[in-house]
Amino acid sequence: MNPGIIFLLLLVGAPLLELYVLIEVGSEIGALTTILLSIFTAVLGAALVRLQGVSVLMRVQQTLARGEAPALEMLEGAMIMMSGVMLLFPGFITDIMGFLMLVPPLRRKFILAMLKRSGALSPMEPGTGSNADVKIHRVNIIQGEYHRNDD
Repeated sequence: MNPGIIFLLLLVGAPLLELYVLIEVGSEIGALTTILLSIFTAVLGAALVRLQGVSVLMRVQQTLARGEAPALEMLEGAMIMMSGVMLLFPGFITDIMGFLMLVPPLRRKFILAMLKRSGALSPMEPGTGSNADVKIHRVNIIQGEYHRNDD
């Protein structure tokens, strides 16, 4: 399917679906309760995003201190930022998706699945490592200096 059509469907369909769910929830529990619940999820989400963000920042610093690249931690930070944006939008569907992205094991599984799908990760051969059946392709960089001698 054309990516433009998918984007248009998401741009138009997602708010309409959120509006439908808000109307249905509002008719069941009342308009004021629905508004207060939406505000509560935004406040709770902001607090959880802050807590998770600080945790990931600490892991980034630890990874850098070991001299390693914090690739997965940076991707987790990006997902936490996306979940924060989703939690600030009014609506229950985006809130559910935002809260799911704040669960660390789910977030890591989602990131690893996306990396496997993109080809950045490949399955390891049995018995070659203790990590969770994936390896990251790394590029070795050799640093040095050179100068050119022209005749």
